[in-house]
Amino acid sequence: MTFEASILVLTQKLGSSIIIEQDPNATPPTICVPTQRIAEVGQVLHENEKTYFDYLSCITALDNGPEASTLEVIYNLYSIPYHLQIMIKVLVNREKSGAPLPTVPSVSHIWRSANWHEREAYDLVGIDFTQHPDLRRILLPTDWEGYPLRKDYVVQQQYHGISIE
Repeated sequence: MTFEASILVLTQKLGSSIIIEQDPNATPPTICVPTQRIAEVGQVLHENEKTYFDYLSCITALDNGPEASTLEVIYNLYSIPYHLQIMIKVLVNREKSGAPLPTVPSVSHIWRSANWHEREAYDLVGIDFTQHPDLRRILLPTDWEGYPLRKDYVVQQQYHGISIE
């Protein structure tokens, strides 16, 4: 199994519009898919016997900054039987002030490890994973204000009477 064969499986199952861009020279090889299709892509890569990406090693969320006005969610997958890694990226628009958080479909029903990774991305970057079974803060207190890994995050001066800085 190769990266190119994985792409072929995806396009045969879901259509050629599923892949926005691909970079086979990246390490690991990377594809960018539409945000609302990430669960479908994950399902195919996990369940298809030709790919069988059985291990979700990490989900990372990052802020591209207020100027770019986007956030990314990056999924690192590994197929143990085929010894193949792949990275999948989805791009979401940053919300305007006072608007709901950007949303990405959860993949926790495909890989159980996604449960904690998605909670961490929610807690630190502020991405709402729809259909997540228990989306709540995991590292910070429930009443914490803001998302500390955003580039425009402003540290609170005090938390419950305790100076933060």
